[in-house]
Amino acid sequence: MPTPPRPAWPKTLISAIPVLLVGLTAVLLPQAASAQSSTALAVSHKSPFNCGKTFYANNWTGTPAHNPSGSIDWQDYGSDDINGETVRATAAGTAYFYNAGSTSYGQWVEIRHSDGTRTRYAHLASMVKSAGSSMSVSQGTVIGTVGSTGGSNAPHLHYEQRTSGGAMDTSPTVEGVTVSLGQKKAITSTNSCGGSGNPHTPEEVCGSGYSVIDSAALTGGRVYLLYNSGNGYNCVATLKTTNLSSSTSMSAFLEPQGSSRTTDSGSYQYYAGPVKRSASGQCVKWGGSIGSSAYTSGFEHCG
Repeated sequence: MPTPPRPAWPKTLISAIPVLLVGLTAVLLPQAASAQSSTALAVSHKSPFNCGKTFYANNWTGTPAHNPSGSIDWQDYGSDDINGETVRATAAGTAYFYNAGSTSYGQWVEIRHSDGTRTRYAHLASMVKSAGSSMSVSQGTVIGTVGSTGGSNAPHLHYEQRTSGGAMDTSPTVEGVTVSLGQKKAITSTNSCGGSGNPHTPEEVCGSGYSVIDSAALTGGRVYLLYNSGNGYNCVATLKTTNLSSSTSMSAFLEPQGSSRTTDSGSYQYYAGPVKRSASGQCVKWGGSIGSSAYTSGFEHCG
């Protein structure tokens, strides 16, 4: 039986092929460009501590056994005791808060950055959000304090830089200093040092014994709730991150449940507050404002 002839393509379809190819190229090229740009988004990291603080960055080679090779254990340097130190985001991203209890990382935070990489901060004594929470952070945003929770033998900050694929970067770089396996280097923080960053911290504003237990973002800054377990007082402070050279209308307030509200408001360059109230065993409502941007919590953090 003879093979039937193949149908000829219409001339209109043949003439359309170059146009189709051009259109396909136009679709594919932006995707390729996007892929290239996404790989060029590598973020740079500052030290996770307050401006001017110097601590040892120790990149262990697998000992002690609980410490993965390539991670950094931040430890005391000279007369500076790291225990209780403020921990800040080394780069911007979204922070996720976890609690492994008395094992592994203990209380810890993972920040996922714009280029897909991640940093981890473990063995924290306190976190600014409860486990299971998340929040957007800028470079320098306070996320917790140094402690010794989980599988830790002494107060220190366990810090990791991980690739977008989840693998450990065994030669992490902070403040432009690379700490390779087996190395121990003293690194001084420039995190939140002037410029667009506020030189003050919420702990400094509220005073000795206060630790951040919650915070909320405002346009141009952040409002913080702190607690002093020694005297049962809460403290609220609102800190700016922009327009530090000019005074801005700001406020901070604190209201223990069943009591009147105390507010500090005015035109400030750096912060509003501190507002301190005895609140042991009480729920509190807290918040603040920068310009027209304001935050008010519900009654929470009871006890």
